[in-house]
Amino acid sequence: MQSTVLIIDDEKKLCSLLARIIELEGYRVFQANTGKEGLKILAQEDVHVVISDVKLPDINGVELVKQIKDKKPYVEVINLTAFGTIQDGVLSIKNGAFDYITKGDDNDKILPMLSKAMDKAYLQLRVFRLQNKITRQHGFDSIIGHSKAILAAVELSKKVSVTDTTVLLLGETGTGKEVFAQAIHYNSHRKEQNFVAVNCSAFGKEILESELFGHKAGAFTGAIKDKRGLFEEADGGTLFLDEIGEMNIDLQAKILRVLEYGEFIKVGDTKTNKVNVRIIAATNRNLEDEIEKGHFREDLFYRLSVFQITLPSLNDRKDDIGLLAKHYLKEFADKTNQSITEIEPDFIKHLEHHKWKGNVRELKNIIERSVIMCEGPKLTSDLLPLDFLFEQKSATTTFELSAVEKNHIHKILHYTHGNKTEAARLLNIGLTTLYRKIDEYHLN
Repeated sequence: MQSTVLIIDDEKKLCSLLARIIELEGYRVFQANTGKEGLKILAQEDVHVVISDVKLPDINGVELVKQIKDKKPYVEVINLTAFGTIQDGVLSIKNGAFDYITKGDDNDKILPMLSKAMDKAYLQLRVFRLQNKITRQHGFDSIIGHSKAILAAVELSKKVSVTDTTVLLLGETGTGKEVFAQAIHYNSHRKEQNFVAVNCSAFGKEILESELFGHKAGAFTGAIKDKRGLFEEADGGTLFLDEIGEMNIDLQAKILRVLEYGEFIKVGDTKTNKVNVRIIAATNRNLEDEIEKGHFREDLFYRLSVFQITLPSLNDRKDDIGLLAKHYLKEFADKTNQSITEIEPDFIKHLEHHKWKGNVRELKNIIERSVIMCEGPKLTSDLLPLDFLFEQKSATTTFELSAVEKNHIHKILHYTHGNKTEAARLLNIGLTTLYRKIDEYHLN
């Protein structure tokens, strides 16, 4: 990619001369004589550095810096003026300009300054692209589904993401609460700061307190040096408290203080620390029931549940199962370097009739297992675990014993690819008995 410069100056001769000098240094150069024309080129071309006159016919070049940075924050801007003032220079830098130089007096500085600005622009472009990649991976585009239930949850999440409001995500295990928490963070003004997640059920009270708030050296046995807590790591960003319903009630009081006053005290310390952290909490428990049992603080519940979002179970969004299956097929096929591109309809039907206790997480595991076992170009139903194959295909299935037996033998034969010896072994019957049943039920 060639380094590209845009020069904006209403003095056409000077603009052309400067363009020629810069081109001789190997840069690709565009020229514009008004701010409006320059912004149009900026929108259409991959520009890295803008050199702009301060006095333009349609806009002040200092104000133009702000407009350029709003559109493409990674682009560096150098302001030029025939009559430099300290006030303009300060405002130019404040608006995001790389530097501010005076025409004539500083001509020998332009090329060295351009080189430094170009280096910074390339660095910022890499950071910008990385941030965009992370946003795509963890933003709302990463949430797959078109069912009404999931779209409603996404819409609520988008609305609250642009605020600093505390969010409480409710839903069964495996419904994607951390995925939603990340999407809310990466769609907020905090997206350039840390997203920190902690599972509150994974630690005992003392360890979780130290993890969240940090500790001073000597606070307890083994605390040989000061430790930063997750609240400090998330300062300016978002802290996701997963399974908050499992948190010890004594520790809940310290969380409440952070929510109310933005401050905490490290374990073993007496000094108060200030933080600016957005909290997103999640639980699969009914916190109101936990309050009645004395396991959860009512005041903390009301601070956490300012904005509640309930995530639907996979059983409530079965229209999304096909989309999710195809997404995870591509993910795991790429990861295992396999050329599996299709899923047979019967495979999807079995998934749609399954009762998903583990929700999306369980579905993901099933697809990963099937991809590992697959030896052909498509996922077929015989790759599914036996319990999938034994489930009823519809609510109107007959309960007549012979029909149940016929259906069961048919599924086992399908599972063994017609291998009758293996089918007889799985059914725990003799091979002769199996042949008789096959003839009786016309399963040939």
